[in-house]
Amino acid sequence: MLKYLYFFLAVIIIGCGANPIPRNATKKLTGAWVPVKQELGGNTIAKQFFSKQTLTIRDTTYSIAAENDVEDLQLDEGAIYINKNKIDIYGKKGKNKGKHITGIFKIEKNQLIICYNLGGIGFPESFETIGKPLYFMSTYEYKK
Repeated sequence: MLKYLYFFLAVIIIGCGANPIPRNATKKLTGAWVPVKQELGGNTIAKQFFSKQTLTIRDTTYSIAAENDVEDLQLDEGAIYINKNKIDIYGKKGKNKGKHITGIFKIEKNQLIICYNLGGIGFPESFETIGKPLYFMSTYEYKK
């Protein structure tokens, strides 16, 4: 009987510890962010390609929208999970539907910097994209 009790407690402890995503993990990222700088594989992306985009994070969801003259055009939506400085993104709607994207982030001088591995296998080890064609980095500022 005691053996079953230990097993049950072990399952509960392991199960609780296996969830690295506290409910408020995204609190410091919550809100709307606008990109101010982007690069892919070490190449700078011209501002005209992202100047009207907004990244919005709420709880464990994200959306990326681009404004145009007629209406807001939703580009991408999904789930975002954070464990320390690592991000797991699961696209549920839009161009990244069905994809798993990994990344790392940091906040410096009121800017959110995310380095994504668009291949979704492993996390970037640094905020560098040079020589890594599937690494995309975006610097965001909080939208006021």
